[in-house]
Amino acid sequence: MASSRFCEVQQAPPIEVFAVSKAFTDSTHEKKVNLSVGAYRTDEGKPWVLPVVRKVEQELAADNTLNHEYLPILGLEAFSTAAAKMLLGATHPAITGGRVTAVQTLSGTGGLRVAAEFLGRVLKYNTAYHSAPTWGNHNLIFKQAGFTNIAPYRYWDGGKRGLNFDGMIEDLSNAPENSVIILHACAHNPTGVDPTQEQWKKIADVMEKRKLFPLFDSAYQGFASGDLDNDAWAVRYFAERGFEMMGTQSFSKNFGLYNERIGNLMVVVKDTACIVPMKSQLTLLVRGSYSNPPCHGARIVSRVLNDPALFEEWKGCIRTMSGRIIEMRKGLRERLEKLGTPGTWDHITAQIGMFSFTGLTAAQAKHIADKYHIFLLSSGRINMCGITTGNIDHVAEAINDAVCNITN
Repeated sequence: MASSRFCEVQQAPPIEVFAVSKAFTDSTHEKKVNLSVGAYRTDEGKPWVLPVVRKVEQELAADNTLNHEYLPILGLEAFSTAAAKMLLGATHPAITGGRVTAVQTLSGTGGLRVAAEFLGRVLKYNTAYHSAPTWGNHNLIFKQAGFTNIAPYRYWDGGKRGLNFDGMIEDLSNAPENSVIILHACAHNPTGVDPTQEQWKKIADVMEKRKLFPLFDSAYQGFASGDLDNDAWAVRYFAERGFEMMGTQSFSKNFGLYNERIGNLMVVVKDTACIVPMKSQLTLLVRGSYSNPPCHGARIVSRVLNDPALFEEWKGCIRTMSGRIIEMRKGLRERLEKLGTPGTWDHITAQIGMFSFTGLTAAQAKHIADKYHIFLLSSGRINMCGITTGNIDHVAEAINDAVCNITN
């Protein structure tokens, strides 16, 4: 029998977040806790369908005028337009001046892939920078889109458990002109550490001087602080500075529409004449990839963003989610300090959003998983949504034990 070409395929390394989540699922321990996967959970540890989403779904189900025909290749325009206005603000000069266009994508991941394909294949960019550390998919997306020069810029300072701003500025200052710089709009993943507004201004100064291209990844608008405007400040500031730029949006977290894969790619240009040819190239990229996006989640988000009453109801939902996360941050810090856990823990409340970079080592994370059945990434990143009033003492005691007894 002839040998199979498939036998030449090498085993790929596991994706840690899914491996850890499987370990949680396989565990039969009654006090097990999953702090790995980035998804919101209620204080009962359950997924939450936002009430406003449930309401709109019922309305859509009762609407006999709707069907399951294909959307246009670039998606539902009412959704994309509303999403861009949510990110930039409806009265932003770029919006009112007609210098913004947007296309529906397969969540934020799909938006980043389309952006990378366009930047590389159409605009001929070849160098991209991401923060160190960054979301685990950034490097892979740009690599598979054809970028051959992908480099990190310093971001996390493990010693002070905060932003290495000087290192970031130095690395951006040394980046080659026309590099693509991936920036987290808010609630940096995985660290939860964001630049201040003054620091963002200095970042913009360097990027303008060095002719660097901003690509904002916005996965947590509203979900981070509970305030849509606050969470979009950096994106809006860069647009006001006159940058041509891209921004990807995910509605997985702030709408709880994880498996609906609803995202948006927004592009800000200086000349409106660029928009028509640019959209023609985006159309070819999408057509050759997934042809067109799904409609259900887009209809939900579009209806909410375009209806003032539903929009206000949704803002209440994101305040509920962000508020619970903030309370868990406060509670965990208080308990660690009460236990006298070595080190300082104010970074837990200083960080923002779903994730916290705890400062735990890989050995400490393994100890916590093995002894306490609390599952987290080896980097020490935890999803604060996995902490509840029912398990927060268990989590704090496990962290205290690991820090006190596992020193490597």
